[in-house]
Amino acid sequence: MSAKQNSILLLVALKNELEAISIPKSIPIAYTGIGKINAATVAQTAILHHQPQLIINFGTVGKINPDLSDLVMIQRVIQRDMNAEPLAPRGVTPFCQKPTEYLSERGQYTCGTGDSFVTSTDPWLIEQKVDVVDMELFAIAAVAHQHQIPWLSYKFISDAADDKAGKEWHQRINHGEELFMEQLKQLLS
Repeated sequence: MSAKQNSILLLVALKNELEAISIPKSIPIAYTGIGKINAATVAQTAILHHQPQLIINFGTVGKINPDLSDLVMIQRVIQRDMNAEPLAPRGVTPFCQKPTEYLSERGQYTCGTGDSFVTSTDPWLIEQKVDVVDMELFAIAAVAHQHQIPWLSYKFISDAADDKAGKEWHQRINHGEELFMEQLKQLLS
């Protein structure tokens, strides 16, 4: 898949994860901040402003699947912190007709998005076959879906979503930039 640079919008939570100076000038980058509300509002504004044909998300994740490392590409994203039981099963927003998961055209891993930093085992994530956890992708995918724009997501595994996750994330927050830039270069060629 080759993408034209001027048709892409890049969404990243923090400048520490990816410096704009690394990105071709023709690709707008918007920093969403952390969390689903920040990601949704910035994604909405950036989409309306730039009118992209493709959204690319890059960021850090904690791994649930112990076999993963480095950069992974997300195919499916669910909402891990929507828990309104008994009104609806976990992951489902009650009385809402919107999808409970969003799928990308490419990738192979499942991301669970929520407004919490995961530092311990959650059996529900394993039951749902979640490979990695983040705090923005579900919101980005939901806004992209609303605008009928395809999305791709590249995630760098910064930590193991355990009691050392905070320290590991701080140490590795920018370690995925080079790996992502290689993928972006391939996508643009």
